[in-house]
Amino acid sequence: MKELLSITAGIFLGYTLQAGAEDFDQENFALNYFEAWTATQSPHATKEDLEHYLSFLAEDVGHEHIPYDTDDTRYPDGKESMREGMTRYLGVHIEYHAKLIALTYGLNAVAIQFEVSKKAIRDPDQPIVSITYNSLELLEIENGKVSVIRKYH
Repeated sequence: MKELLSITAGIFLGYTLQAGAEDFDQENFALNYFEAWTATQSPHATKEDLEHYLSFLAEDVGHEHIPYDTDDTRYPDGKESMREGMTRYLGVHIEYHAKLIALTYGLNAVAIQFEVSKKAIRDPDQPIVSITYNSLELLEIENGKVSVIRKYH
């Protein structure tokens, strides 16, 4: 009898988890995430824009952005570390444009490919930095939040 209950519970749990995954709208999530991200890069980005972006992330989010951040380990204060790091860069761009190229989905992941064109002033004594590049952002999704971010460009 215990075996039957265990099997029944396992089937129910598996079905419940699968049904929850099917209810998650990856495309809508990815588009809203991308919009929130680009708002944080705007010349007029605010702390409210940053908090909106951070609302997409798990508290222990891992972040890898080679060559700047080479460790995607998930730490309990991952979101707080992102908040601190990103706050320093709010408003450094004098121009920022991002064009979505493609979205690709996996069972618990989303890949966002986009083109970036930006101009920034990092140091008042240095010239304006102007860059255009393609970027690929891989997001691992867990419980409707981004658990790991990997950036490539």
